Amino acid sequence: MDRVIEKKYKWLNKKTIWISVIIVIVFLALFNIIFGDKSSKLNVEKDKITIETISDGVFTDYIALIGTVEPIRTVYLDAIEGGRVEDILIDEGNMVKKGDIILELSNTNLILEISNNEAAVSRAVNEFQNTKINLQLQTINRKQNLIETERQLKLQKRQFEYNRELFKQNHISKEEYERSTEQYEATKQQYALLIDVLKTDSVFREVQVKSMENQIKRMEDNLKIIQGRLDNLFVKATTDGELASLNPEIGEVINYGTRLGTINILDDYKLRVEIDEHYIARVKRDLPASFDFNGSDFAISIDKVYPEVNNGRFAVDMVFTSQKPDQIRIGQTFRIKLELGESKQALLIPRGGFYQSTGGQWVYVVDPSGDFATKRSIVIGRQNPKFYEVIDGLKVGEKVIVSGYENFNEKDKLILE
Repeated sequence: MDRVIEKKYKWLNKKTIWISVIIVIVFLALFNIIFGDKSSKLNVEKDKITIETISDGVFTDYIALIGTVEPIRTVYLDAIEGGRVEDILIDEGNMVKKGDIILELSNTNLILEISNNEAAVSRAVNEFQNTKINLQLQTINRKQNLIETERQLKLQKRQFEYNRELFKQNHISKEEYERSTEQYEATKQQYALLIDVLKTDSVFREVQVKSMENQIKRMEDNLKIIQGRLDNLFVKATTDGELASLNPEIGEVINYGTRLGTINILDDYKLRVEIDEHYIARVKRDLPASFDFNGSDFAISIDKVYPEVNNGRFAVDMVFTSQKPDQIRIGQTFRIKLELGESKQALLIPRGGFYQSTGGQWVYVVDPSGDFATKRSIVIGRQNPKFYEVIDGLKVGEKVIVSGYENFNEKDKLILE
């Protein structure tokens, strides 16, 4: 006869099981919410990123630049006199010697001005000669008057002395004696006046002649200057070198001060280099640099720093401190290594696109398992074309993602697949 078997665990039924499962799920969900990883994540394919290892090595503080060869000095040719270009005697690209005539100008207005000045000088010289003659004649007349007055004075002096004796002896009247006295005194005063006038005329004549001589000399000097302007119509080389450029064409009218061309002095060369304004505070004169050409290293140094910043860059001139390449040519470019400071031991992180996204303030550090990478704040110091100097935040042997972070949206964790 069958009998009912009673369950050992009456509470273990489907309802109880379902309730327990739901409680466990809710508990796990709450645990994950409270204690789980709440960081934002992004799945990334490993073959689309670049991972490098932090190393310990010597950091060389230098920057790579491009330098363009230029002549050591460039001399400008400017028009000292305006005119029409009549002939070009030396074409650009040729070597010139100091004093060589490069081109010839014509200027009819200048020739007319010279003619007018020559005529003015001639008139002034003629007037000066006539004035000198008139002054000399005037002096002669005054001397003649002085001689005649002196003769009259002597006659009247004798008459006065004679009348004085006669008057003492009562042979002539007092009126006659006084009249002879007055004539003698008047002639004596006239004689003294003529002497003073002659002295004054002599001083005046000397001053007037000197003034006219100075005026004529100034006019003659001005004429020489104007005549010398004719020579400026022949544009000449002011130094030895290469006529690098020549702008005018035959028949063209050139104004005063127009830039006609340039002469390159080829005794030596320099390299013009443009540098990012980020380094402007660290770049100064005499900083050493070098470049490789045909397997040989050539030493150079900064000779001049131009402080003006254009489009985020400033320029420097570098000169050779030892030998220079034999086949160097103007316009040639070289890759230059400019040293900004001393080399020292440091943690190194290879350069990469990450710096443009983070400014060097943080990186994604790969977990030792290689399954994911997390953000970490770091401090970066100096940089060169190959490495950044790590000051804080990383250790030797750690791996970081150095490729660009543009597509990561600054997620906290990258899941590497």
